[in-house]
Amino acid sequence: MHPHSPAQHLRPVPPRRAALFALAVLGLVAVLLGGALPGTAHAATGTPLRDDTGLYPRVIRLEHSGTANGRVLASVVSFSGNNGLGAIHESTDGGSTFRQVGTVTDPEAAAGQGLCCSTLFELPRQIGALPAGTLLWAASVGQDEPGRRMALRVFKSTDVGRTWSYLSSVATANSEKGLWEPEFSVDSAGELVAHYSDETDPAHSQKLMAARTTDGITWSGHHATVASNLASDRPGMAVVRRLADGTYFMTYEICAAAGQYVCVVHYRTSADGWNWGDPAHLGFRPQTPDGKYFKHAPTVAWAPLSGSGTGRLYLVGQVLHNADDSVAAGSGRTVWVNDAGGAGAWREIPAPVAVSSSAVDYCPNYSSALLPSTDGQSLLEIATDYDGTVCKPYVATGAVPSP
Repeated sequence: MHPHSPAQHLRPVPPRRAALFALAVLGLVAVLLGGALPGTAHAATGTPLRDDTGLYPRVIRLEHSGTANGRVLASVVSFSGNNGLGAIHESTDGGSTFRQVGTVTDPEAAAGQGLCCSTLFELPRQIGALPAGTLLWAASVGQDEPGRRMALRVFKSTDVGRTWSYLSSVATANSEKGLWEPEFSVDSAGELVAHYSDETDPAHSQKLMAARTTDGITWSGHHATVASNLASDRPGMAVVRRLADGTYFMTYEICAAAGQYVCVVHYRTSADGWNWGDPAHLGFRPQTPDGKYFKHAPTVAWAPLSGSGTGRLYLVGQVLHNADDSVAAGSGRTVWVNDAGGAGAWREIPAPVAVSSSAVDYCPNYSSALLPSTDGQSLLEIATDYDGTVCKPYVATGAVPSP
Protein backbone atom coordinates (compact mmCIF):
# COMPACT_ATOMS: atom_id res chain seq x y z
CA MET A 1 0.00 0.00 0.00
CA HIS A 2 1.32 3.40 -0.92
CA PRO A 3 -1.20 6.12 0.03
CA HIS A 4 -0.36 9.74 -0.53
CA SER A 5 -2.02 10.25 2.84
CA PRO A 6 -4.38 8.02 4.85
CA ALA A 7 -7.52 9.87 3.83
CA GLN A 8 -6.73 10.32 0.15
CA HIS A 9 -5.92 7.25 -1.93
CA LEU A 10 -5.68 3.89 -0.24
CA ARG A 11 -4.46 0.77 -1.98
CA PRO A 12 -4.43 -2.87 -0.84
CA VAL A 13 -1.65 -4.40 1.20
CA PRO A 14 -0.78 -8.09 1.50
CA PRO A 15 -2.43 -9.87 4.47
CA ARG A 16 0.90 -10.27 6.27
CA ARG A 17 1.02 -6.49 6.76
CA ALA A 18 -2.67 -5.97 7.50
CA ALA A 19 -2.45 -6.05 11.29
CA LEU A 20 0.39 -3.53 11.51
CA PHE A 21 -1.20 -1.37 8.87
CA ALA A 22 -4.52 -1.40 10.70
CA LEU A 23 -2.85 -0.09 13.82
CA ALA A 24 -0.74 2.49 12.03
CA VAL A 25 -3.18 3.87 9.50
CA LEU A 26 -6.72 2.49 9.60
CA GLY A 27 -7.28 3.68 13.13
CA LEU A 28 -6.33 7.18 12.00
CA VAL A 29 -8.67 6.91 9.04
CA ALA A 30 -11.51 5.79 11.30
CA VAL A 31 -10.95 8.74 13.59
CA LEU A 32 -10.69 11.22 10.73
CA LEU A 33 -13.59 9.92 8.68
CA GLY A 34 -15.92 8.40 11.22
CA GLY A 35 -15.55 4.82 10.02
CA ALA A 36 -15.31 1.53 11.87
CA LEU A 37 -12.12 -0.42 12.32
CA PRO A 38 -11.68 -3.73 10.47
CA GLY A 39 -13.23 -6.62 12.32
CA THR A 40 -15.83 -4.48 14.11
CA ALA A 41 -18.49 -4.59 11.38
CA HIS A 42 -20.66 -7.33 9.95
CA ALA A 43 -19.88 -8.67 6.51
CA ALA A 44 -21.72 -7.55 3.40
CA THR A 45 -24.85 -9.18 2.08
CA GLY A 46 -24.61 -11.60 -0.82
CA THR A 47 -22.63 -14.82 -1.22
CA PRO A 48 -18.85 -14.98 -0.68
CA LEU A 49 -17.06 -15.38 -4.00
CA ARG A 50 -14.29 -17.17 -2.07
CA ASP A 51 -13.58 -18.01 1.56
CA ASP A 52 -10.38 -16.01 1.96
CA THR A 53 -8.87 -12.70 0.87
CA GLY A 54 -10.12 -11.33 -2.45
CA LEU A 55 -9.34 -7.70 -3.31
CA TYR A 56 -10.16 -5.38 -6.20
CA PRO A 57 -12.84 -7.48 -7.93
CA ARG A 58 -13.44 -7.42 -11.67
CA VAL A 59 -16.18 -9.21 -13.61
CA ILE A 60 -16.93 -9.75 -17.32
CA ARG A 61 -19.39 -11.73 -19.44
CA LEU A 62 -17.75 -13.55 -22.34
CA GLU A 63 -18.98 -12.35 -25.74
CA HIS A 64 -16.21 -13.37 -28.17
CA SER A 65 -15.29 -16.85 -26.95
CA GLY A 66 -17.40 -19.17 -29.08
CA THR A 67 -19.13 -21.90 -27.09
CA ALA A 68 -18.03 -20.23 -23.85
CA ASN A 69 -20.05 -17.08 -24.60
CA GLY A 70 -22.34 -16.13 -21.75
CA ARG A 71 -20.09 -17.40 -19.01
CA VAL A 72 -19.33 -14.87 -16.29
CA LEU A 73 -15.68 -14.59 -15.18
CA ALA A 74 -14.52 -12.75 -12.09
CA SER A 75 -11.03 -11.97 -10.83
CA VAL A 76 -9.65 -10.83 -7.48
CA VAL A 77 -6.19 -10.28 -6.05
CA SER A 78 -5.41 -12.90 -3.42
CA PHE A 79 -2.37 -14.28 -1.62
CA SER A 80 -0.75 -17.58 -0.79
CA GLY A 81 1.68 -16.79 1.97
CA ASN A 82 3.79 -13.94 0.60
CA ASN A 83 2.90 -14.66 -3.03
CA GLY A 84 0.45 -12.35 -4.78
CA LEU A 85 -2.00 -14.19 -7.06
CA GLY A 86 -4.76 -13.42 -9.52
CA ALA A 87 -7.68 -15.73 -8.71
CA ILE A 88 -10.01 -16.40 -11.67
CA HIS A 89 -13.56 -17.58 -10.95
CA GLU A 90 -16.24 -18.73 -13.38
CA SER A 91 -20.02 -18.90 -13.36
CA THR A 92 -22.02 -20.89 -15.91
CA ASP A 93 -25.39 -19.94 -14.41
CA GLY A 94 -25.36 -16.18 -14.90
CA GLY A 95 -23.59 -15.37 -11.68
CA SER A 96 -25.63 -17.43 -9.23
CA THR A 97 -22.66 -19.65 -8.37
CA PHE A 98 -18.91 -19.38 -8.99
CA ARG A 99 -15.93 -21.70 -8.79
CA GLN A 100 -12.24 -20.93 -9.15
CA VAL A 101 -10.95 -22.18 -12.51
CA GLY A 102 -7.56 -20.50 -12.85
CA THR A 103 -4.73 -18.70 -11.09
CA VAL A 104 -2.38 -16.06 -12.45
CA THR A 105 1.03 -16.56 -10.87
CA ASP A 106 3.70 -13.96 -11.54
CA PRO A 107 7.22 -14.53 -10.23
CA GLU A 108 7.59 -10.75 -9.97
CA ALA A 109 4.72 -10.75 -7.43
CA ALA A 110 6.09 -13.65 -5.36
CA ALA A 111 8.05 -13.62 -2.11
CA GLY A 112 6.47 -10.45 -0.83
CA GLN A 113 7.30 -8.23 -3.81
CA GLY A 114 3.71 -6.98 -3.94
CA LEU A 115 0.60 -7.20 -6.12
CA CYS A 116 -2.24 -4.72 -6.47
CA CYS A 117 -5.25 -3.57 -8.42
CA SER A 118 -5.71 -6.14 -11.20
CA THR A 119 -8.03 -5.97 -14.19
CA LEU A 120 -9.70 -8.57 -16.44
CA PHE A 121 -10.57 -8.03 -20.11
CA GLU A 122 -11.78 -10.06 -23.11
CA LEU A 123 -10.46 -8.95 -26.50
CA PRO A 124 -13.45 -8.01 -28.69
CA ARG A 125 -11.33 -8.29 -31.85
CA GLN A 126 -7.99 -9.68 -32.97
CA ILE A 127 -4.95 -7.73 -31.75
CA GLY A 128 -1.80 -8.83 -33.58
CA ALA A 129 -1.61 -12.61 -33.20
CA LEU A 130 -4.09 -12.57 -30.29
CA PRO A 131 -7.52 -13.71 -31.50
CA ALA A 132 -10.80 -12.22 -30.36
CA GLY A 133 -11.78 -13.87 -27.09
CA THR A 134 -8.25 -13.84 -25.68
CA LEU A 135 -8.42 -12.95 -22.00
CA LEU A 136 -6.04 -10.37 -20.56
CA TRP A 137 -5.20 -9.87 -16.90
CA ALA A 138 -2.93 -7.09 -15.71
CA ALA A 139 -1.87 -5.70 -12.35
CA SER A 140 0.51 -3.37 -10.52
CA VAL A 141 3.52 -5.44 -9.49
CA GLY A 142 6.40 -4.73 -7.14
CA GLN A 143 5.14 -2.10 -4.68
CA ASP A 144 6.78 -3.83 -1.71
CA GLU A 145 10.26 -4.32 -3.18
CA PRO A 146 13.18 -2.43 -1.64
CA GLY A 147 14.23 0.23 -4.14
CA ARG A 148 11.20 -0.75 -6.16
CA ARG A 149 10.60 -0.24 -9.85
CA MET A 150 6.92 -1.06 -10.23
CA ALA A 151 5.57 -2.44 -13.49
CA LEU A 152 2.18 -2.96 -15.13
CA ARG A 153 2.48 -6.58 -16.24
CA VAL A 154 0.02 -8.22 -18.65
CA PHE A 155 -0.84 -11.93 -18.83
CA LYS A 156 -2.96 -13.75 -21.43
CA SER A 157 -5.21 -16.81 -21.49
CA THR A 158 -6.53 -18.59 -24.59
CA ASP A 159 -8.41 -21.34 -22.71
CA VAL A 160 -11.15 -19.35 -20.96
CA GLY A 161 -9.03 -18.43 -17.96
CA ARG A 162 -7.66 -21.86 -17.07
CA THR A 163 -4.01 -21.16 -17.79
CA TRP A 164 -2.09 -17.90 -18.08
CA SER A 165 1.23 -16.76 -19.51
CA TYR A 166 3.15 -13.50 -19.40
CA LEU A 167 2.57 -11.29 -22.46
CA SER A 168 4.13 -7.85 -21.95
CA SER A 169 4.54 -4.83 -19.70
CA VAL A 170 2.64 -1.62 -20.41
CA ALA A 171 5.12 0.48 -18.44
CA THR A 172 7.89 0.20 -15.85
CA ALA A 173 8.54 2.94 -13.32
CA ASN A 174 11.72 4.97 -13.69
CA SER A 175 11.82 5.67 -9.95
CA GLU A 176 10.50 4.28 -6.68
CA LYS A 177 7.13 5.92 -7.34
CA GLY A 178 4.09 3.87 -8.29
CA LEU A 179 2.23 2.71 -11.39
CA TRP A 180 -1.28 1.64 -10.43
CA GLU A 181 -4.69 0.33 -11.54
CA PRO A 182 -4.39 -0.83 -15.17
CA GLU A 183 -7.57 -0.81 -17.26
CA PHE A 184 -8.08 -1.93 -20.87
CA SER A 185 -10.24 -0.72 -23.75
CA VAL A 186 -10.08 -0.90 -27.54
CA ASP A 187 -10.12 2.47 -29.31
CA SER A 188 -11.94 3.37 -32.52
CA ALA A 189 -8.81 2.55 -34.55
CA GLY A 190 -8.91 -1.01 -33.23
CA GLU A 191 -5.85 -0.69 -31.01
CA LEU A 192 -5.69 -2.04 -27.47
CA VAL A 193 -5.40 0.82 -24.95
CA ALA A 194 -4.14 0.58 -21.37
CA HIS A 195 -5.14 3.28 -18.91
CA TYR A 196 -3.28 3.61 -15.60
CA SER A 197 -2.31 5.89 -12.71
CA ASP A 198 1.24 7.25 -12.69
CA GLU A 199 3.15 8.74 -9.73
CA THR A 200 6.52 8.99 -11.49
CA ASP A 201 6.24 12.52 -12.91
CA PRO A 202 7.86 14.99 -10.46
CA ALA A 203 5.41 17.68 -11.63
CA HIS A 204 2.36 15.67 -10.49
CA SER A 205 1.61 13.75 -7.33
CA GLN A 206 -0.31 11.46 -9.69
CA LYS A 207 -1.82 11.62 -13.17
CA LEU A 208 -3.80 9.36 -15.48
CA MET A 209 -2.01 7.92 -18.48
CA ALA A 210 -2.78 5.90 -21.60
CA ALA A 211 -0.66 3.77 -23.92
CA ARG A 212 -1.67 1.51 -26.81
CA THR A 213 -0.52 -1.46 -28.84
CA THR A 214 -1.28 -3.14 -32.16
CA ASP A 215 0.06 -6.53 -31.09
CA GLY A 216 -0.31 -6.73 -27.29
CA ILE A 217 3.47 -6.76 -26.90
CA THR A 218 4.91 -3.36 -27.80
CA TRP A 219 3.28 -0.38 -26.09
CA SER A 220 3.68 3.18 -27.35
CA GLY A 221 2.16 6.66 -27.31
CA HIS A 222 2.26 6.97 -23.51
CA HIS A 223 0.52 10.24 -22.71
CA ALA A 224 -1.46 11.93 -19.96
CA THR A 225 -5.25 11.88 -20.17
CA VAL A 226 -5.92 13.67 -16.85
CA ALA A 227 -3.15 15.74 -15.26
CA SER A 228 -4.18 18.59 -13.00
CA ASN A 229 -2.43 21.95 -12.97
CA LEU A 230 -2.46 21.58 -9.19
CA ALA A 231 0.57 19.40 -8.46
CA SER A 232 -0.97 17.85 -5.34
CA ASP A 233 -4.04 16.54 -7.19
CA ARG A 234 -4.17 12.80 -7.74
CA PRO A 235 -6.43 11.63 -10.59
CA GLY A 236 -6.60 7.84 -10.43
CA MET A 237 -8.51 4.57 -10.82
CA ALA A 238 -9.73 5.02 -14.40
CA VAL A 239 -12.46 2.74 -15.75
CA VAL A 240 -13.52 3.08 -19.41
CA ARG A 241 -16.64 1.89 -21.24
CA ARG A 242 -17.81 2.42 -24.84
CA LEU A 243 -21.37 3.71 -25.28
CA ALA A 244 -23.83 2.76 -28.01
CA ASP A 245 -23.05 5.88 -30.05
CA GLY A 246 -19.31 5.14 -30.03
CA THR A 247 -18.45 7.64 -27.29
CA TYR A 248 -15.93 6.46 -24.69
CA PHE A 249 -16.81 7.19 -21.07
CA MET A 250 -14.16 7.30 -18.33
CA THR A 251 -14.73 7.49 -14.58
CA TYR A 252 -11.99 8.27 -12.03
CA GLU A 253 -11.39 9.84 -8.66
CA ILE A 254 -9.42 13.02 -8.02
CA CYS A 255 -7.80 13.05 -4.61
CA ALA A 256 -6.27 16.23 -3.31
CA ALA A 257 -4.80 17.73 -0.17
CA ALA A 258 -8.03 18.79 1.52
CA GLY A 259 -11.54 20.13 1.04
CA GLN A 260 -15.08 18.89 0.66
CA TYR A 261 -14.45 17.16 -2.65
CA VAL A 262 -11.29 15.24 -1.77
CA CYS A 263 -11.34 11.98 -3.78
CA VAL A 264 -14.64 12.90 -5.43
CA VAL A 265 -15.67 10.89 -8.50
CA HIS A 266 -15.37 12.53 -11.93
CA TYR A 267 -15.98 11.53 -15.54
CA ARG A 268 -14.97 12.67 -18.99
CA THR A 269 -15.59 11.43 -22.53
CA SER A 270 -13.67 10.79 -25.74
CA ALA A 271 -14.86 10.43 -29.33
CA ASP A 272 -12.24 7.80 -30.18
CA GLY A 273 -11.03 6.29 -26.89
CA TRP A 274 -7.50 7.63 -27.34
CA ASN A 275 -7.73 11.43 -27.42
CA TRP A 276 -9.35 12.74 -24.23
CA GLY A 277 -8.83 16.47 -24.72
CA ASP A 278 -6.85 18.84 -22.53
CA PRO A 279 -5.41 16.77 -19.63
CA ALA A 280 -5.72 19.81 -17.35
CA HIS A 281 -9.51 19.72 -17.78
CA LEU A 282 -10.53 17.64 -14.79
CA GLY A 283 -13.88 16.53 -16.17
CA PHE A 284 -17.30 16.58 -14.57
CA ARG A 285 -18.69 15.55 -11.19
CA PRO A 286 -21.76 13.30 -11.51
CA GLN A 287 -24.47 13.84 -8.94
CA THR A 288 -28.11 13.10 -8.12
CA PRO A 289 -30.94 15.67 -8.33
CA ASP A 290 -30.46 16.49 -4.64
CA GLY A 291 -26.70 16.94 -4.98
CA LYS A 292 -25.35 13.64 -3.68
CA TYR A 293 -21.95 12.54 -4.99
CA PHE A 294 -19.57 9.60 -4.67
CA LYS A 295 -16.07 9.65 -3.22
CA HIS A 296 -13.28 7.11 -3.73
CA ALA A 297 -12.72 4.11 -5.99
CA PRO A 298 -15.44 4.44 -8.66
CA THR A 299 -16.31 1.90 -11.30
CA VAL A 300 -18.76 2.15 -14.19
CA ALA A 301 -20.64 -0.38 -16.32
CA TRP A 302 -22.70 -0.12 -19.50
CA ALA A 303 -25.68 -1.94 -20.99
CA PRO A 304 -27.79 -1.39 -24.12
CA LEU A 305 -31.13 0.29 -23.58
CA SER A 306 -34.05 0.39 -25.99
CA GLY A 307 -34.82 3.93 -27.10
CA SER A 308 -31.51 5.36 -25.86
CA GLY A 309 -28.83 6.45 -28.28
CA THR A 310 -26.13 5.93 -25.66
CA GLY A 311 -27.40 3.02 -23.55
CA ARG A 312 -27.50 2.86 -19.77
CA LEU A 313 -24.61 3.61 -17.41
CA TYR A 314 -24.25 2.20 -13.89
CA LEU A 315 -21.92 3.94 -11.43
CA VAL A 316 -20.73 3.06 -7.94
CA GLY A 317 -18.22 4.61 -5.55
CA GLN A 318 -16.92 3.64 -2.14
CA VAL A 319 -18.73 6.31 -0.10
CA LEU A 320 -21.92 8.22 -0.93
CA HIS A 321 -22.07 11.80 0.34
CA ASN A 322 -24.90 14.31 0.67
CA ALA A 323 -24.61 17.79 -0.81
CA ASP A 324 -23.37 19.12 2.56
CA ASP A 325 -20.55 16.49 2.57
CA SER A 326 -22.12 14.35 5.27
CA VAL A 327 -22.15 10.61 4.56
CA ALA A 328 -25.49 9.64 3.03
CA ALA A 329 -27.73 7.05 4.66
CA GLY A 330 -27.47 4.87 1.54
CA SER A 331 -23.69 4.77 1.46
CA GLY A 332 -22.42 1.27 0.80
CA ARG A 333 -25.77 0.12 -0.54
CA THR A 334 -26.46 2.39 -3.52
CA VAL A 335 -25.70 2.27 -7.25
CA TRP A 336 -26.50 5.06 -9.72
CA VAL A 337 -28.08 4.83 -13.18
CA ASN A 338 -27.96 7.29 -16.09
CA ASP A 339 -29.60 6.91 -19.52
CA ALA A 340 -28.18 10.05 -21.16
CA GLY A 341 -24.49 9.26 -21.60
CA GLY A 342 -23.67 10.64 -18.16
CA ALA A 343 -25.30 14.04 -18.74
CA GLY A 344 -27.74 15.47 -16.24
CA ALA A 345 -28.70 13.95 -12.92
CA TRP A 346 -28.18 10.30 -11.98
CA ARG A 347 -30.82 8.26 -10.17
CA GLU A 348 -30.26 5.95 -7.22
CA ILE A 349 -31.09 2.24 -7.13
CA PRO A 350 -30.37 -0.34 -4.41
CA ALA A 351 -26.96 -1.98 -4.71
CA PRO A 352 -27.18 -5.78 -5.12
CA VAL A 353 -24.52 -6.13 -2.39
CA ALA A 354 -25.03 -4.03 0.74
CA VAL A 355 -21.70 -3.33 2.46
CA SER A 356 -21.89 -2.91 6.22
CA SER A 357 -18.47 -1.58 7.19
CA SER A 358 -18.02 2.19 7.06
CA ALA A 359 -14.21 2.16 7.18
CA VAL A 360 -12.63 4.20 4.38
CA ASP A 361 -9.73 1.95 3.41
CA TYR A 362 -8.80 -0.63 0.79
CA CYS A 363 -11.59 -3.09 1.62
CA PRO A 364 -15.24 -2.05 2.15
CA ASN A 365 -16.95 -1.34 -1.18
CA TYR A 366 -13.54 -0.52 -2.68
CA SER A 367 -13.64 -0.49 -6.50
CA SER A 368 -16.70 -2.75 -6.62
CA ALA A 369 -17.39 -4.57 -9.89
CA LEU A 370 -20.68 -4.16 -11.78
CA LEU A 371 -22.09 -6.34 -14.60
CA PRO A 372 -25.56 -5.63 -16.06
CA SER A 373 -27.57 -8.44 -17.61
CA THR A 374 -27.74 -8.50 -21.39
CA ASP A 375 -31.27 -7.05 -21.27
CA GLY A 376 -30.38 -4.46 -18.63
CA GLN A 377 -33.08 -5.68 -16.28
CA SER A 378 -30.74 -6.88 -13.56
CA LEU A 379 -27.31 -6.00 -12.19
CA LEU A 380 -24.61 -8.26 -10.74
CA GLU A 381 -22.22 -6.73 -8.22
CA ILE A 382 -19.07 -7.99 -6.51
CA ALA A 383 -18.12 -5.88 -3.50
CA THR A 384 -15.60 -6.46 -0.74
CA ASP A 385 -16.12 -6.18 3.01
CA TYR A 386 -14.52 -7.37 6.21
CA ASP A 387 -15.37 -10.75 7.70
CA GLY A 388 -13.54 -10.29 10.98
CA THR A 389 -10.15 -9.05 9.77
CA VAL A 390 -10.30 -10.78 6.37
CA CYS A 391 -11.32 -8.74 3.31
CA LYS A 392 -13.64 -11.00 1.30
CA PRO A 393 -15.54 -10.48 -1.98
CA TYR A 394 -19.32 -10.90 -1.97
CA VAL A 395 -21.54 -11.35 -5.03
CA ALA A 396 -25.25 -10.83 -5.64
CA THR A 397 -27.65 -9.88 -8.44
CA GLY A 398 -30.54 -7.46 -8.08
CA ALA A 399 -33.34 -6.16 -10.26
CA VAL A 400 -32.94 -2.70 -11.82
CA PRO A 401 -36.05 -0.68 -10.90
CA SER A 402 -37.73 1.34 -13.64
CA PRO A 403 -37.47 5.13 -13.42
